[in-house]
Amino acid sequence: MELKDYWRTLRRRWKVVILCLLLTVAAASVFTFSATPQYSSSAQIFVSTSPTDASQAYQGSLFATQRISSYAKIVDTRKLASRVADDLGSTYTPDELRDEVTATVDPDTVLLTITATDPDPTTARDIAQAYAEELSNYIAGLETPDGKKRPLIKASIVDNAERTTTPVSPQPVRNLGLAIVLGLLLGVGVAVLRELLDTSVSNAEDVGEVTEAPILGHIGTDPNAVKVAPADVLRDVTPWAEAFRVLRTNMQFVEVDRPQRIFVVSSSLPGEGKSTTAVNLAITLAMAKQRVALIECDLRRPLIANRLSLDGAVGTTSVLIGKVQLADALQEYADTGLQVLTCGPIPPNPSELLQSVAMEKMLGELRDQFDVVILDAPPLLPVTDAALLASQADGALVVVRHGKTTRDQLRHAIERVEAVDAKVVGVVINLAPARRTGRSYGYGYGYSYGYSYAQDQVSGGDSTKQARDERRQGRRKRRS
Repeated sequence: MELKDYWRTLRRRWKVVILCLLLTVAAASVFTFSATPQYSSSAQIFVSTSPTDASQAYQGSLFATQRISSYAKIVDTRKLASRVADDLGSTYTPDELRDEVTATVDPDTVLLTITATDPDPTTARDIAQAYAEELSNYIAGLETPDGKKRPLIKASIVDNAERTTTPVSPQPVRNLGLAIVLGLLLGVGVAVLRELLDTSVSNAEDVGEVTEAPILGHIGTDPNAVKVAPADVLRDVTPWAEAFRVLRTNMQFVEVDRPQRIFVVSSSLPGEGKSTTAVNLAITLAMAKQRVALIECDLRRPLIANRLSLDGAVGTTSVLIGKVQLADALQEYADTGLQVLTCGPIPPNPSELLQSVAMEKMLGELRDQFDVVILDAPPLLPVTDAALLASQADGALVVVRHGKTTRDQLRHAIERVEAVDAKVVGVVINLAPARRTGRSYGYGYGYSYGYSYAQDQVSGGDSTKQARDERRQGRRKRRS
């Protein structure tokens, strides 16, 4: 990964970084502010010999330096801890005292520092002082030769232990600072790891790794859109409705040599929004004064009749088995001019019907009567229906769900289409997060510059172009 890839990863997964940071800081805060304050106190011992001349002084200093490390080890012995426990009374056991005391030697010196740590500052002082006194006496006993009264090495207390009022732990500033650094590093690491392991389709680069087919649209999320009739919600000036107008504009450049075009709308797996995309694309095309037919070819799990509040008793299956004529089965949706053919009775053999001669004949009739025909097909991976339809149409429009559809799933879906000598005319990324950039469309965009649905209907053009012209006119008026 290059530096720009890391930056892109952090922008896409900043929530992961923030979550790791918050969790780390929260854990550090709980640990810091729930921990019992600990106080420490230190006593210092100077180890020396009793030389009679300069040469003996030098040798004695070397001897003391060599021996002082051994004295530091004695501090951790159980025997010395027992002596200190006897001095302090029955407050602590020898094992508890050994856990609270440490001994350090300053490099290249004969100074030994004994440090005691305890929740009570007074107790910490008493333990450190008792250890220093007992160690001094213990060393004197060890270093006194048999038959002699004076020890060869003397351990003198040069700094008595004092009671401190500032705890040595916990240290909130240090702990929280380390938690912030650790949380950021952990968050960045998790974000990069997730990026490396993530195989879902979420941008143009992901699609480009799978297919050369262009991305014709990015459809965002709008929870309120599914609660309103499609004809009404697509008349509103919202980013969601604008996304379908952009998709409509891009579809005009697909198969431009054919005056009548048939497109299959499908996806890799269920739940990726292919039916919603097919319905709204067809309505948006019809609103631009094109002759459009929406044909439900998902004969396994039909949804269009319920979504558009149409009669689902007669539809595609009825026409294919010759029960009714195509013209009699088509239903006009609202006042959009869109002609809809719902599923009809669910058949036991959907694949056989979709590759029948009757299906080929019906598609021929649709091509003669309409400018654009949208076939809402089943997903490509579970069944072969969509691939069979794509072989009879002018191409397939594959819908992928942002952050859920994987590159392998998209690749296999496209391979299904290409296996029947059909082609993918484009990809639509559905349920994409909102883009908060200077070029994005706000809800007040159309209202601010006089955009109206009626103007778009009269011109038959895309709302983006209309709004851009209105914007230029507004600037000219302000200048004048």
